Amino acid sequence: MLASRSVPEFQDDEQESLDPTATLRRAKPGRVRLKLLVLSGQEAGSSHALTRPEYMVGKAPTCDIVLSDKTISRQHLKLEVREEHVLAIDLDSRNGSFCEGLRFSQLELRPGSVITLGTTELKLVPEDTRERSLLLSKKNNFGALVGNSRKMREAFTLLERMAPGGADVLIQGETGTGKDVCAETLHQQSQRSQGPFVIVDMAGVAPTLIESELFGHVKGAFTGAQADRAGAFERANGGTVFLDEVGELPLELQPRLLRVLERRQVKRVGSNDYRTVSTRVITATHVDLEEAVKAGKFRRDLFHRLAVLRVTLPPLRERPDDIPLLIDTMLERMGKPPSALSDQTRALLAQYPWPGNVRELRNVVEQVVSLGEDALPEMEALSGETPLPKAGAATEMDLPFKEAKERLIEGFERDYLRGLIERCEGNISRASREAGIDRVYLRKLLRKHGLEDRAGASADDKSPRGQ
Repeated sequence: MLASRSVPEFQDDEQESLDPTATLRRAKPGRVRLKLLVLSGQEAGSSHALTRPEYMVGKAPTCDIVLSDKTISRQHLKLEVREEHVLAIDLDSRNGSFCEGLRFSQLELRPGSVITLGTTELKLVPEDTRERSLLLSKKNNFGALVGNSRKMREAFTLLERMAPGGADVLIQGETGTGKDVCAETLHQQSQRSQGPFVIVDMAGVAPTLIESELFGHVKGAFTGAQADRAGAFERANGGTVFLDEVGELPLELQPRLLRVLERRQVKRVGSNDYRTVSTRVITATHVDLEEAVKAGKFRRDLFHRLAVLRVTLPPLRERPDDIPLLIDTMLERMGKPPSALSDQTRALLAQYPWPGNVRELRNVVEQVVSLGEDALPEMEALSGETPLPKAGAATEMDLPFKEAKERLIEGFERDYLRGLIERCEGNISRASREAGIDRVYLRKLLRKHGLEDRAGASADDKSPRGQ
């Protein structure tokens, strides 16, 4: 029998709601009262208290819990309610019952478990929990962000609610997850969409120039200040300013940013006067700001001001089911048909963990489409090591699945990195930007495959990181 993991997916104002087992610990001896939340589908937002020993779930009107999803069988699932869990039994349904992507015939559900019937998702929680259900967006995109997985559709729900308002937003996520695209779409779907959208990449601006870039300066404020210049907040007046990689902001400038957020007033470098601005502020970071606060690298008051509204974009490795949709979307935007990539190449791309996330996937798809599907296999000709299978060629079917998969990934990593470094002439910073991979992680991969000697340090490598 497949064991279900109890992982709470939603937050509430009460800390206890983050831990469904807290309800179990407080409960009196005997059966814990449970309820079933409907997360998606036409009945999204409804709930069903499980007060009887047995329930039938399906689209037939005679079922105890009726779901109108056309992909669900008339009598799809039986629920046997026990003392502290529910036994879910699939009734030989046509499209099956799933938990965490795995099909089951019988499954022991605990508080926090999420199951999928057809296209409808259900979550089991204690009946007296204060937990609020976050409904899944009915769309598989938010602007240029694309995904059909539960994590992405939860993020889309939050973003759809945040966009129309004027509140500041913090976007969290690894490099390459689409934070910049997310910020731009928030602006486009806001009431400030007709105003300017000004981007400041904190990681790409020299520390000595960040203050001037953000707040502006007056003539003569410092060497090279030959004229007055408006900063990003003034230039974004009436619109949105996007501060990318806000975690890179020097500690000494953080109080000035806090003042702008609280009072919407800026003072140019070298000036004594404050100017009032009307801007929405969207920030993004791949840094764990809570850990940065603990380490004394980020002000606690600024973090709490930034994080009033926040959303986290999941890494691609946590939503591999989105890869086919992402590939098709990328091909469509390039004006190419789905047939531009063979099934073998798609299968290879679906197996890779993508440390550079969607940005890295896009770069590889563009490379293969531009140079042909033999581009990746041809890269292995520079090495005598295990080659990648050519498109259309049979893989080593006699190997165990795990070993065959590891060989594919190892070969892909090695050949991709070799071509990347040669194309960028050994410049690590340029290679990092082109591949959408953090420089530290890129060096780690190069050491792993014995390619570090092909990459040399450069002047560019010593400059602030731009991602």
